[in-house]
Amino acid sequence: MKTVLHKADSRGLADHGWLRSYHTFSFANYYNPERMHFGTLRVLNDDEVAAGRGFGRHPHENMEIISIPLSGDLQHEDSMGNVAVIRQGDIQAMSAGTGITHSEMNASKQDPVSFLQIWVFPKTKNITPNYSQITLEESSLQNQLYQIVSPFAEDEGVQINQDAWFHLGELTTGKKIDYNLKKKGNGVYVFLLEGSLTIGDQELSRRDGMGVWDTDSLHITATNDAKVLLMEIPMERTQA
Repeated sequence: MKTVLHKADSRGLADHGWLRSYHTFSFANYYNPERMHFGTLRVLNDDEVAAGRGFGRHPHENMEIISIPLSGDLQHEDSMGNVAVIRQGDIQAMSAGTGITHSEMNASKQDPVSFLQIWVFPKTKNITPNYSQITLEESSLQNQLYQIVSPFAEDEGVQINQDAWFHLGELTTGKKIDYNLKKKGNGVYVFLLEGSLTIGDQELSRRDGMGVWDTDSLHITATNDAKVLLMEIPMERTQA
């Protein structure tokens, strides 16, 4: 098993006043040649947007974009005609494909909104753009890893154009759980949202990230109540 550890305080920070964004990987004005991506995982941004502010209409193409609200309400509009407010417990995915434009704004005039913005390189380029969104039952996360992203429309979670599976879990102190990778050649990027846990003998604290590859499984133990996101993704880009 090979690993790479990204401590929370090693991330890039962009503070624009209305936006505070921590970048695990190189993004915008943050550039670190050793932090370009992990396999096909290109962007992991931990964003907080001030009340009434947000990202105006802007374009994307040939990228899988997943948004996971952590608190507050995020107003979404796009060129596919989708208009939605996504909240804590919602998962949203877009396959940008041949090209889309969209905006993401804080729906509240009083409170900030925080969310994860995740980009994954697609499996196939220039597909027809696609949008999907789900709402999770809070109980579905308790002491298990619940699937929130999949390559298959009939599976649990939102669908993306990549052989990638994301799982989210809320683990109580002392809970032990194994994650078995679904596809040979994939790796897993673990991002700890809250609490603390160990993967093997490596301790992770709040907002730490750890990439793991060349293994078939992970052994996870919550050392304090923990909320964790696991992103299984291909380690090689093989775009068609």
